[in-house]
Amino acid sequence: MNSRNHKSSLPVMEEFYTIQGEGYYSGRPAYFIRLGGCDVGCSWCDVKESWDFEAHPHVDVDKLVNNVLLHNSNFVVITGGEPTLYNLDEITKKLALNGIETAIETSGTNELSGSWHWVCFSPKKFKKPVESIYHQANELKVIVVNKHDLLWAQEHEVLVNKSCKLFVQPEWDKKEKMFPEIIDFVKSNPQWQLSIQSHKYINVP
Repeated sequence: MNSRNHKSSLPVMEEFYTIQGEGYYSGRPAYFIRLGGCDVGCSWCDVKESWDFEAHPHVDVDKLVNNVLLHNSNFVVITGGEPTLYNLDEITKKLALNGIETAIETSGTNELSGSWHWVCFSPKKFKKPVESIYHQANELKVIVVNKHDLLWAQEHEVLVNKSCKLFVQPEWDKKEKMFPEIIDFVKSNPQWQLSIQSHKYINVP
């Protein structure tokens, strides 16, 4: 298992330039860096191949930054797996020096490292988040598998900072069943917004 102190390289499952399909920045071009290794293990995860800590090659941070620059991207999303397992100070600093905005998608199970323009916090029932993430989150995105998840979303709503944007998003395989429940929820609680995985509808990564 890689340590958060291993700063010169990161275990990368995949990297690609696409359109952000979810949450606050949905529709924005983004370069995704998906790190390998996860300490949460959601049963419905659609990238379970990212879980194994040992399965993914380490890529030098400078090479990752150069790959972003080659694609002319001004926005990088670091996701996983669970990206907070690693020290992200170096990569976010080097991206910022090149004028690139950074976002992280995390379950909040470990303390944040790095400097971020946007923190998307997506808590999971499988492992409790650290307390600090509630103050750092710019976006709370709750994945909805059943109607009880909507009540669970409200439990987290009262814990995040007042400026945090609130999104509920159906788990892809349950979307047809849960859309009516989620739409009613959002209409009754207009501080929340609906997020959908639009990238899957337009067939991009």
